[in-house]
Amino acid sequence: MAQKQEEDDKVRLDKWLWAARFFKTRALAKAAIESGKVHWRGERCKPGKEPRVGDEYQIRAGFDERTVVVQALSAIRRGAPEAQALYTETPESIAKRENAAAMRKAGSLGISTDGRPTKKQRRQFHQFHGSGSDD
Repeated sequence: MAQKQEEDDKVRLDKWLWAARFFKTRALAKAAIESGKVHWRGERCKPGKEPRVGDEYQIRAGFDERTVVVQALSAIRRGAPEAQALYTETPESIAKRENAAAMRKAGSLGISTDGRPTKKQRRQFHQFHGSGSDD
């Protein structure tokens, strides 16, 4: 049993991110880390870094950016409820993510994207973006 506990104390960051269900595969987790989408103390990480309980990571995936605090370590991918117990997201991060999602949802400006825009929609778009000539 001591060997199992020792293994859980030493888990790679890419494996932990996969076990915590931030990424579908370890390869995707490793690629995200290598491309600079995972930061610790404001600096890029390496896939082999060993996370510790209490560490705070900034993880960017798609449109979302999360700030999470490590609560437990695991190298085994389990169900979502168990995976969510491995970390807690900071309240600031949750608010920021929800605000960004609301902005994206409201960002359509009433312009439909069904096919080619009408002349009125093009005018609205150019007026909003400040581009185009005032004929």
